Amino acid sequence: MPCTEKAIDVLNEASVANAPGKASNAGGVALSGLEMSQNASFSSLTFDELDERLKHIMKKIHKQCVEHSDSEPDGWVNYRKGANIAAFNRVAASMLSQGIG
Repeated sequence: MPCTEKAIDVLNEASVANAPGKASNAGGVALSGLEMSQNASFSSLTFDELDERLKHIMKKIHKQCVEHSDSEPDGWVNYRKGANIAAFNRVAASMLSQGIG
């Protein structure tokens, strides 16, 4: 279940890692995309190949969250902030590439 804004504030103040659905659900969405790609190309990847691609995707999401979160000196990462800023930047870049802006 999603957290309320008050719960998020409590978690952040206690430096408890938490992430919005767009980051925490990304693994399932990415795996579905990989499966659809396999089906469309009539190809088949092994479990290890799928696992490696999924790990790469999730590491990239983590890196983007860290880059955009203004991580604390103690290493705490505000994944919610980082994921939201990264998502906004992707949407903005997409709009600009389509001539909207």
